[in-house]
Amino acid sequence: MNKIEQSPHGFEEQLLRDLTAHVVRRAEIVSAARPVARRNRFLQGRRLAGAFGLAVALTVGALAVQTMRVGNQPPPTASASEILRMAADAARQQPQLTARPDQYVFTELLATMRERPDSGPYTTVRTQIWQSAGGVAHTQTRHRPATDPNGWSELKVLRPSDPANPGKEFDEFPSPAYHGDLPTDPDELLRYLREHPVDLHLPEGADEQAVYGDESMPYTTARSMLDGYVPPQALATLFELLAREPGAVVISSDVVDSAGRHGVAIRIPGVIGGNEDFIFDRDTHVYLGTRGSVVRNGKESLYTAAALLRVAIVDRPGQLP
Repeated sequence: MNKIEQSPHGFEEQLLRDLTAHVVRRAEIVSAARPVARRNRFLQGRRLAGAFGLAVALTVGALAVQTMRVGNQPPPTASASEILRMAADAARQQPQLTARPDQYVFTELLATMRERPDSGPYTTVRTQIWQSAGGVAHTQTRHRPATDPNGWSELKVLRPSDPANPGKEFDEFPSPAYHGDLPTDPDELLRYLREHPVDLHLPEGADEQAVYGDESMPYTTARSMLDGYVPPQALATLFELLAREPGAVVISSDVVDSAGRHGVAIRIPGVIGGNEDFIFDRDTHVYLGTRGSVVRNGKESLYTAAALLRVAIVDRPGQLP
């Protein structure tokens, strides 16, 4: 088994569905009522931080402090594009994992989500996810409360929901989670992403041509690949490509992520109704995870946070590295 250490009763079905929605971004949708060209990357109720996890030590009090300080951190010393290029350099130093199509990409994380987007208590869970490396099987996951080491749920098969038919799930397998065939030249990667966009499962009536033809779509697809496994050279190219996307800004040069690691927060463009930040290690610029916030009446509050703990290749769902 290959692995990367990224360090340092029950939940309702809806909680698990929200978790899934964040883990598998390819199941995100664009609102049929807003058939705009740019993808709506923030949908209320879908975020319980997916492929990344939060440290057990995270407390509601600490999260509340972070909520009050969202967007109010020390001024950055480097631009978003510069940080993404340093993240590319860091990616090249990572060990490479290999996977057969019948194997699984395993990710472990701790995820926190608020009960409602802008109010209520936070729930923190440790999550383990098994995604088909070759896209030949459905994703499976289990989770437990952060405070209960023995509280693991049963493995559950995950399928994206059909936005046109609430309660109905798609039966087709997801895209491969092991992205071993990506070009390692930024221009070639951009062409590849344009020709192979992530499946958004758009609802009936959405303007597919506008959504998939928008200039931002390749970057959306690139970010979705971070939910699986991208080999080091291709990951470096992916970050170099994201460094080209207009609109990304550094909003914090020292944010503590959910695992207690100090990082730099880059706010990505194209989010409606809130904000999404990518977190990179402050010193090494290794990718750490994400956090999402909502904006209500001009006030921003943290909704979800997620910190990637480890990634590995295993043979079957339920198997640990």
